[in-house]
Amino acid sequence: MSQHPSMALNEMYGAHNYHPLPIVLCKGQGVWVEDPDGNRYMDMLSSYSALNQGHCHPRILAAMVEQAERLTLTSRAFHNDKLGFFLEKLCRLSGFDKALPMNSGAEAVETGIKAVRKWGYKVKGVPEGKAEIIVCSDNFHGRTTTIVGFSTEAQYQDGFGPFTPGFKVVPYGDFAALEAAFNENTVAFLVEPIQGEAGIHIPPAGYLRHARALCDRYNALLFCDEIQTGLGRTGKMFCFEWDGIRPDCVSIGKALGGGFYPVSAFLARADVMGVFHPGDHGSTFGGNPLAASIAIASLDVLVDEDLANRSERMGRLFMDGLHAIQSPYVLEIRGKGLLIGVEIKAECGPARPFCEKLMTLGVLAKETHHQVIRFAPPLTITEDEVKWALERVAQVLRG
Repeated sequence: MSQHPSMALNEMYGAHNYHPLPIVLCKGQGVWVEDPDGNRYMDMLSSYSALNQGHCHPRILAAMVEQAERLTLTSRAFHNDKLGFFLEKLCRLSGFDKALPMNSGAEAVETGIKAVRKWGYKVKGVPEGKAEIIVCSDNFHGRTTTIVGFSTEAQYQDGFGPFTPGFKVVPYGDFAALEAAFNENTVAFLVEPIQGEAGIHIPPAGYLRHARALCDRYNALLFCDEIQTGLGRTGKMFCFEWDGIRPDCVSIGKALGGGFYPVSAFLARADVMGVFHPGDHGSTFGGNPLAASIAIASLDVLVDEDLANRSERMGRLFMDGLHAIQSPYVLEIRGKGLLIGVEIKAECGPARPFCEKLMTLGVLAKETHHQVIRFAPPLTITEDEVKWALERVAQVLRG
């Protein structure tokens, strides 16, 4: 592809806070995207799980266009005719009592942090200013100053302090460390069922069940961040279902907007959400009628097309194919459903050159944490498309 003017303009006028692959995309449908020269590529990233339904799904597009012609924004100063139906659908699908709509995933996590702290003070009775939230090493819950303050990634914190206190970090997947961190001031344990940004890290079997039991013992809340893992990505509607437990609250986003619009939500049982009163928290755009209409259609597509089960089936096919590749570069392959990471041995260099080679073969994937290639295509991917991708991945991984 010849260099597109957009790349030079982005370099000149944009902040250098991303390092994208050297490609410009201008069209997309399903799992496929195109550059301005008409070259087609398979999207194996799905905008970090925001495109579970694929690019430009016609049902979601129709819902967006219809609503955009009627009413797009009212703020929460007034009711609109879509929000209630969206909240009902979301609560019935997830099994939670209440939902609070926001825009970005980070906003959903911040909403949850405020909720669990206030629940700790108003319901549990933790002394004012003493609430503690347990989090995990290598976590990724967003980019706000509060959230990066409890990150263990040095780059995420560099130059952004001072940070918000009240968070206790434990090693991800360590049963004993998690138990030792709980005390009478613990209000919540915030955890990703699978750590996506950290490199597709999966905790040991039973970890979430152990966390559930500890939260019950200490009267604390289990708060799952399902922004990347939720809405079918791992082969179930929510990743926590694999452990047979229910958290007390969940943050979701990304695929909730179907790739068309930023929509997120904090889901919780009634007593947790009940700590909010008018004026405590809000968002001008959160719950707007355009977002609600898009989210309703996005959820309908996930259910009607049975995309969680498709993710489980196509994920097994993809994982089996990856394991069959005899590669001198691969240290480990791990994943669940269509959230898959291939870790490159350190002595073989970083993962990015492998992603760049895949791009030349028509497969778009992205490195995470230097050594891991993330494969997370839209859940609409077919068996033939999985096989097409595996042929090209094999070429790159075999060298």
